[in-house]
Amino acid sequence: MKAIEITSYGAPEVLRATERPDPVPGAGELLIRVSASGVNRPDVLQRKGFYPVPPGASDLPGLEVAGTIVEGDAAAMTAAGLAVGDRVCALVAGGGYAQLCVAPVGQCLPVPAGFSDIEAASLPETFFTVWSNVFDRARLQPGEVFLVQGGTSGIGVTAIQLARAWGATVIATAGSDEKCQACIGLGADHAINYRTQDFVEEARRLTEGRGVDVVLDMVAGDYVARELQCLAEDGRIVIIAVQGGVDARIDAGLVLRRRLVVTGSTLRPRPVAFKAAIAQSLKQTVWPWLESGRIRPVIHATFVADEADKAHALMESNQHIGKLVLTW
Repeated sequence: MKAIEITSYGAPEVLRATERPDPVPGAGELLIRVSASGVNRPDVLQRKGFYPVPPGASDLPGLEVAGTIVEGDAAAMTAAGLAVGDRVCALVAGGGYAQLCVAPVGQCLPVPAGFSDIEAASLPETFFTVWSNVFDRARLQPGEVFLVQGGTSGIGVTAIQLARAWGATVIATAGSDEKCQACIGLGADHAINYRTQDFVEEARRLTEGRGVDVVLDMVAGDYVARELQCLAEDGRIVIIAVQGGVDARIDAGLVLRRRLVVTGSTLRPRPVAFKAAIAQSLKQTVWPWLESGRIRPVIHATFVADEADKAHALMESNQHIGKLVLTW
């Protein structure tokens, strides 16, 4: 099969087309002929040497794919309501930048009705991540106020739409007025340009001093202390990336007085059963929203797989709004 590999750690140019043996599905797995592969920030980190591959996972980058089932564990597929020839999208621990990809059956979902494979490939990584962290971990409730940092990232556009559909008031931050308008267009109630406004002051102003209930943070570093300042009582911060660094100083007294929670998670190393449970929640709650048009995928650009380096360069420029997808 044709694949895109990381030849050495470094700039986007280290991504090269190669040929690899066709993978073989094992117990509880199926093989997908890939039509499209999502590009995500963890792929960039892996390319740079900052995101180790979990034991047993493919060294090829790529955490989400969409395509057609070629073969697999018949009993597991039957139990999941899947069959050879079905179109699916899947969350994988690696190996997504390839024409063939093995995925655990439990981490596969049917392509939503009316969706192309390109649209479907943009879903798993961000939807699994947002659901697990915002709804399962941070327990966002209808009527609460939700703040997402980086509202035009792949995670951001997903978080805005899911939180709004859930019944929360949504505040998003972004780095330009254009991006702020894009957040509003996706359903955010308010957008804050973090380059020209103080998001702490704005969040408190927009909530009339009460503060927000949940923050989804992809920055960490010195953002954590500032986010604590704009939380309501019993507020929760969930950290899913550390683009601003791993060191954070916080006011522990503020945490005590306002009963605040700071938590976080990484999804890639979690067991299949954990991810399969998220898949079932998505299928039950979110897939109907997608099929009805209540929420939609946001794809900024597609690239043929041989141009994976260009996709990575665009992601690192932070000029995109939504997802980037490779096609095969």
